[in-house]
Amino acid sequence: MKLVTFQAGGAPELGVVQDDQVIALNRADPSLPRDMIGLIAAWPTAEAAVRAIAAAGVPAIPLDQARLLAPIRRPGKIMAIGLNYADHIAESGLGTPEHQVWFSKASTAANGPFDPIEVPKVSQALDYEAELVAVVGQGGRHIGKDAAAGALFGYCCGNDATERAWQHRTPQWVVGKSFDTHAPLGPWITTADEIPDPHALSIRCLVNDEVRQDSNTRHLVFNIWDQVEHLSQAMTLEPGDLIFTGTPGGIGAAMKPMRFLKAGDRVRVEIEGLGALDNPVEAEV
Repeated sequence: MKLVTFQAGGAPELGVVQDDQVIALNRADPSLPRDMIGLIAAWPTAEAAVRAIAAAGVPAIPLDQARLLAPIRRPGKIMAIGLNYADHIAESGLGTPEHQVWFSKASTAANGPFDPIEVPKVSQALDYEAELVAVVGQGGRHIGKDAAAGALFGYCCGNDATERAWQHRTPQWVVGKSFDTHAPLGPWITTADEIPDPHALSIRCLVNDEVRQDSNTRHLVFNIWDQVEHLSQAMTLEPGDLIFTGTPGGIGAAMKPMRFLKAGDRVRVEIEGLGALDNPVEAEV
C-alpha cells in the first residue's frame, strides 16, 4: 500500500495511491487521523478501515490533480547514518567505521517529493545524497535485530541534501545537514508488507538526467536491522520517526572537480519499488 499526504484544493489530507489515482481516506472516513504520524500510531486499529477504503476505490482523485507533500510533514525525529556504503567510505578517504556514525537532521528540513531544494544564501556547496528511508511504526526501546523489521511501518525515498561547507566547518554535522528544504522524502510511504527485503533494492541519483549514484541496498555496511537495534538502545523510536539509512558513492563533493548543485538543476532519486523524488534546485530568496 502506498500512503500519501496530499492537497487537492484544500487542507492536507491522507490518501492511498492506486495506479493513477489517489483514494482520499479522510473524505471516506472522517474519523481517521488527518496526519501521517497519527495514522501510523493508530495503524493496529485503523489498518482494516484503510484497506477497506482502498479496496472500494472511492472517493478517488486523479493523481495529476493532487499535490503530493512530504508524507510526514514534520517528523518527530530524523536520524541519519553516515559512511554506510563501502564506495562512499572510499571516496570520502576514510576507513570503515567500527561503530555506526549517526547525526540528526532538523525536522524543519523535511520537504516534498517534487518541491524545490534551496541553494542557501550563505554558501554554494549544496550536495545530494540518495537514501532509502525507513519509517518507524510502533517503534519502542531496546529493539533486537530479530524484532527490527516488525518495528518499521514502511519505506520511502529520501535525499539527504547537505551543505558541505557548513558540514565540514566543525566536527558536528547537524547544522550542515539541517538547512530548510534539505530532506526531501516520498513520494509516498510504501508499507513494509510490500517490501519483503529492503536490503535488495536498486538506488540511483540523477542530476539533470546524468546518473551520479547507482548502487543497491545490499551494499549497506550496517543493515537496517543493525541500525534499528543500535538507535533504540539510546532513544525511544516513535511512530513516524525517519531513519535515513546511508548514501552510496557518487556525491558531488567527491568528484574532481567537485560538482555542487546550482539553481536550475534537477535532482532525481529513484529506489526500486518505492517510486522517485524529482526536485528542482532554486536559489534561496
